[in-house]
Amino acid sequence: MHRLSLAAALLLAAAAPARAQTPSTAHAREHAVTQHASGTFDVNLAPQPTDAPGISRMSLDKQFHGDLEATSKGEMLANGSASGSGVYVAMEVVTGTLHGRSGSFALHHTGIMTRGTPQLTIAVVPDSGTGDLVGLNGTMGITIADGKHSYEFEYTIPDR
Repeated sequence: MHRLSLAAALLLAAAAPARAQTPSTAHAREHAVTQHASGTFDVNLAPQPTDAPGISRMSLDKQFHGDLEATSKGEMLANGSASGSGVYVAMEVVTGTLHGRSGSFALHHTGIMTRGTPQLTIAVVPDSGTGDLVGLNGTMGITIADGKHSYEFEYTIPDR
């Protein structure tokens, strides 16, 4: 019942006419400049139980360093094949400071591997920013080299 209600709500939201911009939202968008944050992060993945055959579930626990000083908690689901193909989806809530602005925001991940060729999208969940991070939008890229994780975060946020 809950799953059906959520699906119906998403369909209704998609079919609803676009809201008109108010002067305050239009003003905020005019003054949002793309910014760049980078740094490293540590991640701890812990396997979790699942009832779905072939699907693995992990909890995420991260510590970000650099322009984003934060922690995050999240969940990941993954499925793969012997041919080197697979997929993962994840959600995490990041809490900390981004270039001196404190608050939290959510990220959603979609990773697809097609016979060894990866494609990864990590984006801020719309309207998830809190505190000084209200209005945050953006995408994050990650690199893993020599066992170390780093991030590049391109984002916009309205002027204070």
